Amino acid sequence: MKPVALVPVYNHAATVGAVVQSLHELALPVILVDDGSDAECAAALDALATASATSLLRQPTNGGKGSAVIAGLREAHARGYSHALQLDADGQHDAAVLPAFLDAMHAAPQAVIASFPRYDVSVPTGRLLGRYATHVWVWINTLSRRIRDSMCGLRIYPLAATLPVLDAMPRESRMEFDTEILVRLDWAGVPIHNLPIPVRYPPDGVSHFRLWRDNARISWMHTRLFFGMLRRLPWLLGRHFSGQR
Repeated sequence: MKPVALVPVYNHAATVGAVVQSLHELALPVILVDDGSDAECAAALDALATASATSLLRQPTNGGKGSAVIAGLREAHARGYSHALQLDADGQHDAAVLPAFLDAMHAAPQAVIASFPRYDVSVPTGRLLGRYATHVWVWINTLSRRIRDSMCGLRIYPLAATLPVLDAMPRESRMEFDTEILVRLDWAGVPIHNLPIPVRYPPDGVSHFRLWRDNARISWMHTRLFFGMLRRLPWLLGRHFSGQR
């Protein structure tokens, strides 16, 4: 297996350097995807990309996290990598858990290794409530609890199984991507293994979530997936009653 770390970046100049360093300490090559960042962040990414194990893929304009991850996954596959470890650039995720995720990848190379969060007291209450609503829709759209959390941005994708699924995804994708790709991978029969990860919300953290725009996009995604679930209902019911819950 040949894994690579994939880090989508949009104006995280203050935190992305530490994220890249934590990945290099695990001897992982890194693909940074600049999603139309400002001049300060772009300069920081240029400096990071001078390291031999770090490459930079630059999007000309901001297309959203999902668009950046899709571009990075395709780039990773084109470069011959077998797996992509997706990690957010904002430093929310504790890098100490990454060895356990890599171990899980080696134990189940055909599976998605997906994280689910263990929050500390820094988590905003509104985030928790919003996540629970998405959890319920994911359980409905997969007729299962196979996906513990579809919104956490740390996961490992097996690229051979993931690339065909990307063809069914909208070209423009933002915050809704993390949920939609997991549901579609589950529909494709790709195993999903869930691992816990501590998540913190730094008081000076940068969030690019836009309340009205992103909630509208997430609502439309759930609607789209619901009708996709209806088309797959007999097969999903068969999975459910065969014990794949």
